[in-house]
Amino acid sequence: MTQSEGATYAAAGVDVEAGEHAVALMKASIMRAQRPEVVGDFGGFAGLFDMSAFTRYKRPLLATSTDGVGTKVVVAQRMDKHDTIGIDLVAMVVDDLVVCGAEPLFLTDYIATGKVVPERIAAIVSGIAEGCRQAGCALVGGETAEHPGLLGPDEYDVAGAGTGVVDGDRLLGPDRVRIGDVAIGMRASGLHSNGYSLARHVLLTTAGLSLEQHLPELGRTLGEELLEPTRIYALDCLDLARAESLDVHAFSHVTGGGLAANLARVLPNDVHVVIDRATWAPQPIFGLVGAHGLVGLPELEKTFNMGVGMIAMVSPDSVDLAVARLNSRGVDAWVLGVAQARAEGEIGDAPAKGGRGGAVSLVGTHAN
Repeated sequence: MTQSEGATYAAAGVDVEAGEHAVALMKASIMRAQRPEVVGDFGGFAGLFDMSAFTRYKRPLLATSTDGVGTKVVVAQRMDKHDTIGIDLVAMVVDDLVVCGAEPLFLTDYIATGKVVPERIAAIVSGIAEGCRQAGCALVGGETAEHPGLLGPDEYDVAGAGTGVVDGDRLLGPDRVRIGDVAIGMRASGLHSNGYSLARHVLLTTAGLSLEQHLPELGRTLGEELLEPTRIYALDCLDLARAESLDVHAFSHVTGGGLAANLARVLPNDVHVVIDRATWAPQPIFGLVGAHGLVGLPELEKTFNMGVGMIAMVSPDSVDLAVARLNSRGVDAWVLGVAQARAEGEIGDAPAKGGRGGAVSLVGTHAN
């Protein structure tokens, strides 16, 4: 073998030029997801963020979160639609940050793929940039890795990490929640980004439905429903937390594990919140999964958000104003239930993720 015939990175399956072309295509999207604190141009080895303005904080606490979107990416790949999955990624990260009252500041992303198709990578990043815009945070950098032999040419996965800041005396969480506090639900846009392994197994494998199939119950195709972007609540929650006229004690981001287990995480040990299912009607997609897979309500409720994407725990005298404020921002919000004293031995419907927290029970029947 002559030197000119030797092995190359491209021959091994990694196309550096395609990666550079992808970076060029995504640059415009990234520039739309910036904040004044971002230092330097896109393309450096590290993203820089000027923290000098935060010296006004008495005790600035940095918050960090990382996540992905799970097997929802399979739906995007099968539909060859890649410009919304990034919104899901941002939602999963920033809405975990805002739970403690932290303002999301910046996010970095990671995309692993079997083959870099510049237009596809740019579409994914355009969704990430749009999610950052919706959350008010900056996209300061990322990485695209080509993994031939590990992932198929049309396969990819995405992950992200975000950083936020909250002043110590405005930190939200279990220490602030009191008996008598009211749980306010914020409506989800659909499945969000959790439970897709079960949903795909039931709807696509067991029921044999196709992503292109129009379903009257949904008013659109199954694929369109499954790709509905996750609602981002970050700015809505921050608006509540910063309002001087409101007394907000905690938020709960309803993700994997369902409503009960996630709400229990932000409750003190002596508090039990009773949620009335009759206060809302879950979207039809949840009923479809239950009906086609013979999935019982307990399994649905511990896997999916069931139509509630975020919960705010507020003082009783803040309820009406909080609901009105959320509604004015386009968030469908309503009272879910009330915090009461937890009796000895009460465990609720699901243990808090991580094992520490209060109890949450769901009672009644969902509205039609």
